[in-house]
Amino acid sequence: MPSDPHAILKLEVPIIVRLAETRMTVEQVLMLAPGAILELEKRADEDLDLMVNNRVIGAGHAVKVGENFGIRLSFVGDVSTRVAAATQPEDDDDIDSIAQGLLAGQL
Repeated sequence: MPSDPHAILKLEVPIIVRLAETRMTVEQVLMLAPGAILELEKRADEDLDLMVNNRVIGAGHAVKVGENFGIRLSFVGDVSTRVAAATQPEDDDDIDSIAQGLLAGQL
């Protein structure tokens, strides 16, 4: 962990918005071509997953922002969940101490 606890707040982490996922055999993947349609086992009106470092931290619906897509959040996990996803510490004690520091205004 960095010696300056404020440094953790400046870390950049990957944000992913997951529409859905499915499983395919390698043979099916190799047969994919432009124009192919993959059916996903998720209804069109269901929430999208908001992920940090491949961990779900929230959910929301797709929205159009100008010419881009965005996500309107309907749920965001608690601080300890978000810290755990963003920092991926080696053990849960680190997660709890970081979360407690954030909640106490120390970080």
